[in-house]
Amino acid sequence: MIFKQAQIEGLYGGVQSISLIEIPRSRKHRFGIAGNKGMLRTSQQATAHDAVAAINGTYYNIRIGNSTCFYKIDKEVIDSTVMGEFMGRVNGAIKERGGKLRVMAWSKEIEQTYRGKRGTVLASGPLLIKNGDMVGWSEFDPNFINTRHPRSALYVKRDGTTVFLTVDGRSRGNADGMSIPELAQVVKCLGAVDAINLDGGGSTTLWLQGLGVLNYPCDNRCFDHEGERSVSNIIYVK
Repeated sequence: MIFKQAQIEGLYGGVQSISLIEIPRSRKHRFGIAGNKGMLRTSQQATAHDAVAAINGTYYNIRIGNSTCFYKIDKEVIDSTVMGEFMGRVNGAIKERGGKLRVMAWSKEIEQTYRGKRGTVLASGPLLIKNGDMVGWSEFDPNFINTRHPRSALYVKRDGTTVFLTVDGRSRGNADGMSIPELAQVVKCLGAVDAINLDGGGSTTLWLQGLGVLNYPCDNRCFDHEGERSVSNIIYVK
């Protein structure tokens, strides 16, 4: 695995703090999706699953702790996507089966007819890149799409490399955050063939075994590694 981090001045007219972990396609790497244990920090969930790297997962109800997006483990549906998520930002999902991940399209119609009985599916969005092309977002909440926030994303490159990426924000002079079109452009330039946006804002967290939290979570309003928020679910590799 390769960890990269950069603070770039002048990118999209501001300062951007970008961190990523590249996980080459390998029989040694097995991905997983974990959650449904109440709200815990990404680092806590990753450690509990003996992960070597992890990123926060999808959107959730911050009061109750459950996912507000479809979450199914084998035959069991844990959570369904609420209508507000479909209308505002969700049109994709991550599927894990046999320790491998893939990014897929998702919709209310797909969810209602989905019958897969093996593997884990976690809906999120919006999709950023599909089959090498940027995806349009005109049907979604323009405030969410166009406002700069901390962002988390997962993407896959043509050679099968999977990448966990975070963009920090809400720290003037250190990290301005990105809009969805800006994030999509960045991951496309970095080689994404398929890419999906995950939960962002105060949830944005990238973790690596031995180094801990790599990015600068904003929940404590300080530009440090201590502002990690408890989340509902994570995506990890071991």
